[in-house]
Amino acid sequence: MIEAMMIFDKWWWMILPGILLGLYAQMKLTSTYNRYSRVPTNSGRSGAQAAREILDSAGLHSMAINEVPGHLTDHYDPRKKALFLSAENYHGRTLAAVGVAAHEAGHALQHQAAYAPLNLRMALVPITGIASNAAMWITMGGMFFGLAKLAWAGVIVFGILFLFQLITLPVEYDASRRAKNQLLSLGLIDGSERAGVSSVLGAAALTYVAGMVAAFFTLLHFIMILRGNDRE
Repeated sequence: MIEAMMIFDKWWWMILPGILLGLYAQMKLTSTYNRYSRVPTNSGRSGAQAAREILDSAGLHSMAINEVPGHLTDHYDPRKKALFLSAENYHGRTLAAVGVAAHEAGHALQHQAAYAPLNLRMALVPITGIASNAAMWITMGGMFFGLAKLAWAGVIVFGILFLFQLITLPVEYDASRRAKNQLLSLGLIDGSERAGVSSVLGAAALTYVAGMVAAFFTLLHFIMILRGNDRE
């Protein structure tokens, strides 16, 4: 019979890498973004203007760019086929604002090009929305009530969440690559500004690496607990 998992099980340390990397990634993103949000672009373009030029150059003239509240709430919505930029990046005329806005435009370019990893991530979104809420309850419920199959089903759900995080990495890095290429080719930034934009986008990408690492070690954590219990 599977025993209930105690908070401080012998495999607790496995979740530490994800937690520590996540904390570092957030601090890195905050410090890098704050630094380059004080550096104006030589072109004088705002984030919204830069995104508009990138979209227009790809023939996406009708794609909307909307302002949304919040800090770093920027995203591309593939269902609405629209960009949503936080006020600071919509109006900001800094390397940070232009870099983030261009990154979101990069996702629109991926969608236009039917970029396979983006399509796969989009297909997994409905599943992961349910899985993220159910995974812990299924696994813990299976352990607590001694239902091995239910507990392992929860681990499979955690595996789906890890897969989603793994697929997210190439999507985010490719969007940043497209963003930097477009910013340079359209003259929205010059060569001397590339390093600043790269720093901002690199710090943002690190948060996705941290999410993937955290998902991997959470998955491994529960696998080790269940394998240990199966041997008892």
